[in-house]
Order: sequence, then C-alpha cells, then structure tokens
Amino acid sequence: MTHRESEGSWRPTASLERLRLRAKILGVIRGFFAQRGVLEVETPLLGAATVTDLHLRSFPTLYHGDRERRLFLQTSPEFAMKRLLAAGSGPIFQVCKAFRDGESGGRHNPEFTMLEWYRPGFTLDDLMDEVDQLLGRILASEPADRRSYRQAVQELAGFDPHEAQPKELRRRARELGLGAVEGLSEGDLAGWRDLLVSLAVEPHLGRGRPTFVFDYPADQAALARLRQESNGTWVADRFEAYVEGVELANGYRELTDAGEQRERFERDLHERRRLGLEEVPLDDRLVAALKEGLPDCSGVSIGVDRLVMLAAGTDRLSDVMAFPIDRS
Repeated sequence: MTHRESEGSWRPTASLERLRLRAKILGVIRGFFAQRGVLEVETPLLGAATVTDLHLRSFPTLYHGDRERRLFLQTSPEFAMKRLLAAGSGPIFQVCKAFRDGESGGRHNPEFTMLEWYRPGFTLDDLMDEVDQLLGRILASEPADRRSYRQAVQELAGFDPHEAQPKELRRRARELGLGAVEGLSEGDLAGWRDLLVSLAVEPHLGRGRPTFVFDYPADQAALARLRQESNGTWVADRFEAYVEGVELANGYRELTDAGEQRERFERDLHERRRLGLEEVPLDDRLVAALKEGLPDCSGVSIGVDRLVMLAAGTDRLSDVMAFPIDRS
C-alpha cells in the first residue's frame, strides 16, 4: 500500500451513528437472553479441530508453545458450545467472532460477528418462535411467514426439490438464462438444485416480513437430525430465516447420536480428499461429548453484522462494520 492509499484507509467504513446502533443492538440481544435466563458463555476462537463441511474453509495457524501445533480459527462456536451443553450448562448463548476463509463481498466478510444459542427441550417450532420474537424486538418486524423448503421452491422456482432430477434442473437453469455453470457437472443434483434456489428463491424470501423455511433436503442436514415425512421423504430438521432476501439465521434440531455424527464427519473427510480439498482433523472431543450425552435441544446462529445491516436499512456489511477486510 502506498502512502497516498493509506492516508484515507485508516478511517472506519461505518459511520459513528451506525456503530452506536450496533452497540444498541448488542445490548438488546444480551437483555433479551437475560430476561429468559439464558447463560452467556465464551468459548475459544482457536481450536485443534474445525468443521469438515465441504463448503467452508477455515483459517489455519501455528501455535509455538511447548510443541508446535496446528490450530484453526473457528467458523462458529458450535462444537465447543455443544461440549458445554453435554457438561450440563443448560440454555446458553454467545456473541463472538467467527472466521471463514475466502468469504468477502457486500454481505460477507472473512471475520464476522455471530450470535449463537441453544435451548434444551425446545422443538424447532419453539426455537423459530424465539427467533421471531428477537427479530421483532430488533427490526420491529411482523410475525414471520413459515413455509417448507418444498413449498418455497415449488412456488418460486417451479420444481419439487425432493423429486426433481438433474435433467429437469438443467432445463430450468437454461430457462433462467444460466446455461453452463463452471464447476457443476451435468449430474450434480445437489449443485444444480442449490444454484437454482440461491438465484430464483432466496432473493424473494422475507419481503415485508421474515420468512422461515424448514424441512431442508436430507443432504443439507449438516449437524441436524433427519426426520421422515409421511410420504417417506427424509428431510433435515432445520430452518433458515430470511429478511428482505438476506439469509439471516440457521437453526437445527440438534443431532445427538455420536455414531451418526462421526459417520457424517468421516463422509465429509472422504469427499474432501476426493475433491482435493484441504485435510482437516475430525473433532474427537465433540464426538466424546455426544457419547456422554447431549441433551435433546435446538440451536440457531444469526449473523450479527447482517442483522445490524438490516436494522440500518443498508445492503452492505461495510456500512455497519468499523474495519472490514480491506481496511484491516
């Protein structure tokens, strides 16, 4: 960076007014959970393991102590918070930094602020109710619209996401003017489906009031339980919340089976090797915590920067963050 370039780049990208709004919202969040008796916790930003998810990249670093160790900046506090739940913490929440390599743009920054909480004994409907109440308090939004993933996709994109085959999805993509897409093979069912949903469905969700979408395809379960519908279709017991086309929250009825969780991690690791992605260690401590006994619970994460962005009426994270990646 030249001297001339650095002269103005020391300044924050967010106005002081919006930084005050950010502080106010953080206060509202903490007051919301204090009223409900939910314990605020802190967990490490550095961990010996990280997510195996194929779509997330972690920041690795080296610790030089009694011995050199490879550690990872955490993409979310989920694994550590579940260890606290297994230790008997009861309901907990956390506001913390999270890190995801390669994510930048108007609504992404590689370092961001996340709100995550867990509610033992809550069903997914209970948790959606609580998320709705929090959004109402911060955004003054009306009660959310709720629709299944199948309903949302059929209404907005014109296909059944649980039944459609790659040929139908490619045809629908051509109708939307997409044509050939780099990195997607003709038979990549999940890839074509997810692309179409991101372009034809998500931008229309949450207009006027929040939209909660639930019952995602089973291959998007991540750390959520699977549930079989009456017609035999397996779905992930999870939801996402959208406000004005912005994905804001991601909630799960949490998987508690240690064996199944290990199998999912191992499948991810096998697929990462097949695709030539970075090797990451499996989190044995989380698996051990699940073996000890994770209580029946539901959990959710919310992007705080996006929440502040929506409250401020802007569409760029840089408008509500003091120093995004290009000012760090």
